[in-house]
Amino acid sequence: MSPVHHVKRWMWLLAAYLTLGLGILGVFLPGLPTTPFVLLSAFCAARGSKRLHAWLLAHRTFGPMIRDWQSTGSVTRRAKWWAIGMMALSAAIMFATAPKWWMAATGTAIMAVTGTWLWLRPEPPAPGGAQ
Repeated sequence: MSPVHHVKRWMWLLAAYLTLGLGILGVFLPGLPTTPFVLLSAFCAARGSKRLHAWLLAHRTFGPMIRDWQSTGSVTRRAKWWAIGMMALSAAIMFATAPKWWMAATGTAIMAVTGTWLWLRPEPPAPGGAQ
């Protein structure tokens, strides 16, 4: 393995663990998204550690989300509702605590664009192909 390949692999692995950590933090902190960080972690792990990637795919909580995304680019309706709800809660907190209204408005606008994009993502097919 060339030294350049070795460094790239370690950079992907570092990015995978960093984004996984941020995703786990997002479970507990409103405003920090879980799903995008976990998906990014899987993307990085696929390039840096086959073992970590396999673990993420087999994970009871993260695995189905990652497999849905990798196979069809889809997000479950439940995940969409949770994400939109947490973004709405975060927007309310920002408007209640931001020193200037435009700071909260900027964050809220970014979340609105992200929420719209997320809502427009397809949903995974029903198990067994039933509609």
